[in-house]
Amino acid sequence: MPPSLGPVMLDLEGTTLTAEERRLLARPEVGGVILFARNTESADQVRELSLAIRAVRPELLLAIDQEGGRVQRLRQGVTRLPAMARLATGFAGQPEVTRRLCQDAGWLLGMEMAACGLDLSFAPVLDVDDGTSTVIGDRSLSDDPEIVAALAGAFVDGLHEAGMVAVGKHFPGHGGVAADSHHELPVDPRPLEALRRRDLVPFTRLAGRLDGIMPAHVIYSAFDPRPAGFSPAWLGLLRQSLGFKGVIFSDDLSMAGAASAGSPTERALAALNAGCDMLLVCNDRAAALEVLDACRKRPGARRLARLRYARARPQLASLAALSRWRRVHAHLEALA
Repeated sequence: MPPSLGPVMLDLEGTTLTAEERRLLARPEVGGVILFARNTESADQVRELSLAIRAVRPELLLAIDQEGGRVQRLRQGVTRLPAMARLATGFAGQPEVTRRLCQDAGWLLGMEMAACGLDLSFAPVLDVDDGTSTVIGDRSLSDDPEIVAALAGAFVDGLHEAGMVAVGKHFPGHGGVAADSHHELPVDPRPLEALRRRDLVPFTRLAGRLDGIMPAHVIYSAFDPRPAGFSPAWLGLLRQSLGFKGVIFSDDLSMAGAASAGSPTERALAALNAGCDMLLVCNDRAAALEVLDACRKRPGARRLARLRYARARPQLASLAALSRWRRVHAHLEALA
């Protein structure tokens, strides 16, 4: 049986591990590491950092936000990815060509991240853009929920082709609120039926194909007074009504949108008790230490181990020898 993973995903200070971080990663409460732009100088450096982390704990999940457009943490030595909305621009005239492009983009992303030593990127974005959310905006594939579902589904297929898991966000949909949950707590007053007809469509269509889902730090006040990531009602709906069997990641518990749940310990326990499997605690080491202490002897969900990249990893230098990579790389770079 593989080693179990703790329920906490942490961040790092820089491009190499410090002695303190090595000690931190050895704690059994830690189950993963997320990389930010400050941790990524180049693809080769990220590969070395991944190897250094695995020398401490081979089983840890290594993650990154590599959506494309504004949200691409690693930029040197990998393909420059366009924003999701840019991928979808040709759908009206050439739906099958656009669907194939999205599948190719997912495949390329998966191959490049696997070659860098990572297990997952928090992608695709399943939010439906209605023109009010600046934090989502062109990160969304479309303002049409059926197009989001179709193209995100193709992107998921591509990730799976590359042997990489897919993590959809931000359940049940962040596209209908103007506030940015990094800085404040958004409230969406729409009734559940309105959300079912629009924002929930991509999650409903793809629940059986996604390996992970990240809920939003947004209150949907007509359904529950708690943000979705702290809501047993929302995460119960995800599990029971939508039939989702994968991993539920909290969004970063250090974000302002999570503050309503209380102290770092209270946030962590509220998210776990609501149904989250793994907690992200980023950009606040004191909070991370507090959460680790709160999670002592609290095992992570067994389903976490399914997210590890299980194939022989491709080599960065060998990707250019693949005709598909060359074709998709050139197309995506031109779009970006």
